[in-house]
Amino acid sequence: MLARAAWERKKRQTKTGEPVLIVGAGPAGLAAAAELRRLGVPAQIIERSSAVAPSWRARYDGLRLNTCRWNSKLRREDRFEADAPFFPLRDHAVRYLESFAAQHDLKVRFGVQVDRIDPCPDGWLLSTNAEPLPARQVIVAIGHQHTPWMPAWAGRDQFPGHILHSFEYRNPEEFRDRDVLVVGGGCSGLDIARDLAQGGARRVRLAVRTQPNLLRKMSCGLPTDLLAAALFRLPTRIADPAGRLVQRLTVGDLGEWGLTVPDVGIFTRLHEGTAPMIVGGDVIAAIRAGDFEIVPGVCAVDAGGVRLTDGTTLRPDTLIAATGYTTGLEPLVGHLGVLDEAGLPLQYRGIPVRPGLRFLGYAPCMGVIGRDARRVARHLCDELTAADRSRTSLKRPGPPEHEPPRPVRLTHKGSDGPRPAKVLV
Repeated sequence: MLARAAWERKKRQTKTGEPVLIVGAGPAGLAAAAELRRLGVPAQIIERSSAVAPSWRARYDGLRLNTCRWNSKLRREDRFEADAPFFPLRDHAVRYLESFAAQHDLKVRFGVQVDRIDPCPDGWLLSTNAEPLPARQVIVAIGHQHTPWMPAWAGRDQFPGHILHSFEYRNPEEFRDRDVLVVGGGCSGLDIARDLAQGGARRVRLAVRTQPNLLRKMSCGLPTDLLAAALFRLPTRIADPAGRLVQRLTVGDLGEWGLTVPDVGIFTRLHEGTAPMIVGGDVIAAIRAGDFEIVPGVCAVDAGGVRLTDGTTLRPDTLIAATGYTTGLEPLVGHLGVLDEAGLPLQYRGIPVRPGLRFLGYAPCMGVIGRDARRVARHLCDELTAADRSRTSLKRPGPPEHEPPRPVRLTHKGSDGPRPAKVLV
């Protein structure tokens, strides 16, 4: 503790007149700004919307976090509001982030859309819908679920029903007595299908192309997100069988309802970048009760309806594409060579991907994002400290180029011993 306190005192001595520019006022941007402020580094958040946590505000009304309260905080000492359930709802997450921004007195400039980031002689230049913004240090924190992604189904413009992305879904009220097809077997797709089926839709089907690894939010008396985090550290040859056992004990066999256990283990997939689908017990119960039907994946959407991979054609009133998101980073930094083939930053946990350019917020939950933010802030502060020391050493005064002559005493030996002599050098 004493060593950490000494380290933080040393860091607070590092000041810079130029604020770090942070793009995005979601969990990652807020966490980065708070950590930098704690270390004495000024930061300015740039946000295109009119409030913090814009992505959270836009999610459907019944959204419940897949991570428990303990793993959904940006800092260990934080607290959710007293009435928040163990797995907080969307509105609890929004209020927590609002409180976090106010508590740390974070500076957010709203209504500024960053369109592109380019290198310039002194760092980076952010092109915005306002004025260009220069900065030596930039953190891009717009999040991994930034831009809704819709499959390019040929002929979807001719579909006679209504097509929308799950991003646009709020609640089941407008879909009462309608035949709805939800496309996508992820957490959102499963949750929205259950919400619709129990909210008055006439018929609900869920199209699943890739069989998901399902887990319940609570497993063996523990929050599954914490259990999964512990198993993730083990070799997959140990973690995968343990995950299968947890699935068998908590989810059971859903093959009768169209969901089969994938051949690839939970943690093998997780290391490859595909997380398990963590859902509430109400979703599993709704599947077993037949509240909604599991059907094969979609291969075409056109004037004739929706064609599935097994050749079946459906004609739903509404198609909701719960097909995920992209990072939305291509327009900003795609020209810089800092993204992989999936559009993710090549580095986003501390080390800059280019000098002065960092990414944050591409982790699965707020707890991990908070830990990443501390790492990013430390790296950035170390960089500023080194730069300050370098500038200080360059400015340190040395001897004048031309000094006036100064007297130096020499001694000369004579018969009667040494005697002083005065010379000029």
